[in-house]
Amino acid sequence: MSHIPPAPPSLQELRKEIDAIDDGMHRLLMQRGDIIDRLIQVKQTQEVGSAFRPAREAAMMRDLVQRHRGILPLDTVESIWRVIISTFTYVQAPFSVHADISVSEPAMRDSARFHFGFTVPYVAHFSAQAAVEAVAKSKGDLALVSATSSRTPWWLSLEEKGAPKIIARMPFVERADHPAALPVFAISRVPDSALVTEVETFSVRVSGWNAEVARALSPLAEIVAVPDTAFDGAALLVSVTSTTSIEKIRAALIEAGASVRSTALVGSHATRYTVPPTGAKT
Repeated sequence: MSHIPPAPPSLQELRKEIDAIDDGMHRLLMQRGDIIDRLIQVKQTQEVGSAFRPAREAAMMRDLVQRHRGILPLDTVESIWRVIISTFTYVQAPFSVHADISVSEPAMRDSARFHFGFTVPYVAHFSAQAAVEAVAKSKGDLALVSATSSRTPWWLSLEEKGAPKIIARMPFVERADHPAALPVFAISRVPDSALVTEVETFSVRVSGWNAEVARALSPLAEIVAVPDTAFDGAALLVSVTSTTSIEKIRAALIEAGASVRSTALVGSHATRYTVPPTGAKT
């Protein structure tokens, strides 16, 4: 006697399953809000300034990428989690995002909205220096500036003790078709215990900067350089991974004929994921 396979579920049944999942997700978000409310009372977050926790955020995003599967695009999942994280951070201690739009206003706005949503206030500035200065005057705001180019050495103001620092580089999950692909640094004040130091960023001032020196450094680290005509040199923002060191950068500069006038640690951030077109994570 042949076995008759069960009939596939109806559209109505499948939609009921989706409705139940949607209801569950909303309830979980509200439960998360209840916990954050208790966290505010316990830690008195609103009295101590910034609620950013870069190391925790990096770990959450790393776990998200590692466990993701199925037909839902990673872009969507990443954006949802970024908005959840940023909005609950804002609930703990309200902050604004100050964005340097001199590179590209549409691209910077896309980056801010993708990573921080629409609840967090967005403030546009016409230079990186203006965005950083606004954060320096605030209690716990955040600045977004280009991570690959600059017209001015805005990072010099991060050298001072107590100044804001680079706390993240976005997007954390990098891929060729990322909807918010503009590379940006996030700058704010956070406790040292909350930082992630997989990549350290240094302000380096040099004399004798030229194309040959730049070529000598390019294999060693990511560098943003702004010429300093007063000293025949440049102000550099150097991102150093665990595979190298600032001492190695200093040695390479000297060997290439430059003089190092000063170095100062101005921040750190997590190592990013790079997702090739095949979808494999590296």
